[in-house]
Formats: sequence, C-alpha cells, structure tokens
Amino acid sequence: MITLIIAEASLELVPEEIAWHSAVRKYARRVGKEPKGIILDRSYHHAAMLNLKDAYRRGRPDIVHFSLLEATSIPLYHKGMLSVYVHTLADKVISISKKGVRLPKNYNRFVGLMEDLFSKGRITSDDGHLLLEVEDMGFDMLLDRIEPSVVIGLSRLGEMRRAEYVASVVKDVEGGACIVVGGFPKGTFSTSIRNRFEHTISISKYGLEAHVVVARVLYEVEKALGIC
Repeated sequence: MITLIIAEASLELVPEEIAWHSAVRKYARRVGKEPKGIILDRSYHHAAMLNLKDAYRRGRPDIVHFSLLEATSIPLYHKGMLSVYVHTLADKVISISKKGVRLPKNYNRFVGLMEDLFSKGRITSDDGHLLLEVEDMGFDMLLDRIEPSVVIGLSRLGEMRRAEYVASVVKDVEGGACIVVGGFPKGTFSTSIRNRFEHTISISKYGLEAHVVVARVLYEVEKALGIC
C-alpha cells in the first residue's frame, strides 16, 4: 500500500476571530450560511485575513481540491493501492476512502462538501459506505497510525532528483511508502514535519504547484509498478 499525504493544507473553516468581519459576513449571506460554517478562501476573505496569524499559508482550499482530483482519478487509486489523507494546518486529518470516492470537479461543490464534512465529521454514500472522515489529529499521530516503512517529503528544498527516482524508492521499499506533498501556497514544511522525512526530494528546479507534483510522481509510481 502506498500513502499520499497532502500536509499542512490550507483548508479550514473561517476562524472565530474573523467571523465578524464584513467581508466574511457578506459572503456568508450570499451563500446562505453562518460565517463560522464556511470554508476560509482568500479569494473572498482577503480583507478579513490581513491580520490573521500565518495568513500567507491559509485560505487556499483550491490547492487541496486540485491535488485530490489528481490522486483519486488514477488507476493506482481505483485499484485500491493508494491511501489518501489531507493533514491541515489546524491539525485535522481528512481520510479518503481507499477507492470509490468521486470528488466534485466543480470547485464550489467541493467547498460545499468540505463544509458539510467539517460540520458532520463524516460523509457517507447512500448505502452507508464511509467516503470521507475528519478527525483531530497531528501529523505525527497520522504517521504512527499508518506505520510506513519510509516517508518521502517532496520539497523545493530537497535533494534534486527526478520523479522516476521517487517511484523507484516507492517500488523497492517493503512495508509501504508514504509520499508527502505540501498543501500550502507559500513557504516550506514546518521543522517538525521535515524531521519525519527519511528522504527530502525536489523533482524540479522550478517551484511546482502541489497538484503538478502529485500528478508527476504518482504517474511514475504507476509506471514503475506496471499498472498505468
């Protein structure tokens, strides 16, 4: 089993300290929801976020959306060989069912799904099959649950290697490999997360967006395993 973690992701509900702001309240009225029940999005809430702690790393649910679409639309996932998790900056973990989840391609519908998930704690299918679940959990606790044999962090600060090299490590390891991609728009992984990487690798001299990294690496993993 291969695991993908989108770590320190910019996905959260509007925090209480800015729920009063006019930009947030105006948007909440427009969509017919309570201010604290909507997903924080810099496109709509930029003015409210100006004094928010670590604002430059927050309010980008689109990064998670694009990355999850890439990860759950490929043979590796459909064959049940890929586990996918989202770890957020607020230390919440979203677990994606190992196969069968079809996430909305429309961004607004995806945001609505995430709002429902944060409100209810889980999303199930019509026949009761668990599709998505969110729990309070830090990155270390998630790794302790997964127990991978090797953790590979993909970062622009890592050793320069091709995506094929990452795939070769994944293929050769016994017991399961975990690939970690940042789900934030700027900066790098926090020190506590970097310290859990056995390998820190950069697959390009350019600063690639998260969904591009996910697509390139998982495609090479599929090629290495002969399932593409």
